[in-house]
Amino acid sequence: MMKTFAELLQRVASGPRFRVCIAAAEDPAILAAARMAQAHGFIHPVLVGNDGRLRELCAEVGLGRYSVLPCEAPEECAAVAVRAVRSGDADVLMKGTINTSTYLRAILNKEYGLRSGALLSALAVYEVREYHKLIFCSDSGMNTAPGLEQKAGILHNALQAMQRLGFARPKVAALTANEMVDPKVPATVDAEALARMAAAGETLPCILEGPIAFDVAFDRAAAEHKHIASEISGDVDLILAPNIETGNALGKSWLTLNKARWAGVILGTTHPVVLGSRSDSAEVKVNSIALACLLARAAG
Repeated sequence: MMKTFAELLQRVASGPRFRVCIAAAEDPAILAAARMAQAHGFIHPVLVGNDGRLRELCAEVGLGRYSVLPCEAPEECAAVAVRAVRSGDADVLMKGTINTSTYLRAILNKEYGLRSGALLSALAVYEVREYHKLIFCSDSGMNTAPGLEQKAGILHNALQAMQRLGFARPKVAALTANEMVDPKVPATVDAEALARMAAAGETLPCILEGPIAFDVAFDRAAAEHKHIASEISGDVDLILAPNIETGNALGKSWLTLNKARWAGVILGTTHPVVLGSRSDSAEVKVNSIALACLLARAAG
């Protein structure tokens, strides 16, 4: 089981190089991250964008051994990148200097996109110094207020990804404000339903508990104080957030106050997808590329 991003990078570097296709790659920070990932030995960059500008920027950041798929307009760059991944000319898709809506439209295109039939969801992974292993969290970036059916889809995507990464039976916390099921609080009702589904074998293998509050999920003393018998308390692998605000605020609190490291990918597509933000550090970009490449290796 990987406990740090250093272990994740070591693991992905032990395998083959993956062709990472970057849509609208004319950005020094993105190209610097590609150079770092290349130095670790696990990617061959496939850059989509203006040929002359890309070669100029690659020289500036010291990126060598790359391929270029020349195009100009953002919509064209998104389409070319997605088609390259869909056709097998690349293994992983990554967003460059392109609007997120344009990027997602290409991914969801019915003719050439990366639709799998599953719900798209975001999976974030955090390395928090105060915790003994990586924490997975979904969904903190795609589905704003998921209902039970969507939460089941989000759970399936996350468990499938974790299975590919070697988690045989992840411990999952269906997070809520407390452990009481209250019809007036839909998150608690959904959490109880998901726990029943997992116990009945209606999900991929996992140990899912919910409704469960954060303190009980991560502090065994809190569980004992509340007289809650828990198999996951203090050892959670995956947080299933009740809504986007909870997942987003939780992650950003770790990043801001705990100086956590993190990575993120989009799930539910035929190939691994890195969305990311231009404000992400080079380290975050490299971690996200590495995570996507590991998922691509397992899928292949």
